[in-house]
Amino acid sequence: MSLKDRCGEKVHTRSVEISTYDCGEEGIIVEGVLKDNRLKPYYLISGEAHPPGTIHHMVIRLLIGEHLLINKIEVEMPCTPHEDCIETINSLKKTEGLNIAPGFSAKVKKITGETKGCSHLTTLLLVMAPAAVQGFWTNLARKPLNGQFSRDSMEKYLIDTCYTWRKNGPLMKKLENTAGSDEIGA
Repeated sequence: MSLKDRCGEKVHTRSVEISTYDCGEEGIIVEGVLKDNRLKPYYLISGEAHPPGTIHHMVIRLLIGEHLLINKIEVEMPCTPHEDCIETINSLKKTEGLNIAPGFSAKVKKITGETKGCSHLTTLLLVMAPAAVQGFWTNLARKPLNGQFSRDSMEKYLIDTCYTWRKNGPLMKKLENTAGSDEIGA
């Protein structure tokens, strides 16, 4: 019997939605929204009963500039399970100035991990990073790239980031044999 066939009643959902917006000369804005919904009544450790509903609703907006640099970050926490959760609203400020490039996740975890921040905000930011790369390239690729990206920039942001973009894979061989990078898409 498959796991799908063994599923009982759904009790919780987490949704994450990430959108990218053109911001002209400033770059792009990447907006991430995380919502946790409890679908059944539940009890706190204290024994207090709670009805179903949203327990986490968090929003992060990143202004991403050239070289995938986080120029500005904004955080909203419309719904949190505890009053003191809101005290972490500025915990991601220290990520301003970071490039979304290899090593980004480790840097974010060092800055916001454990009791230095909110694990839900950290999770959302980490999920937003690869989507920001996709949105960045999608926004750039709305016009012909005309070979504006060097092998160095490709190596910094794409090579060895996944199986398809592996250094010795067919896509990289195609890139090496192509005069410009117009035909290569993230």
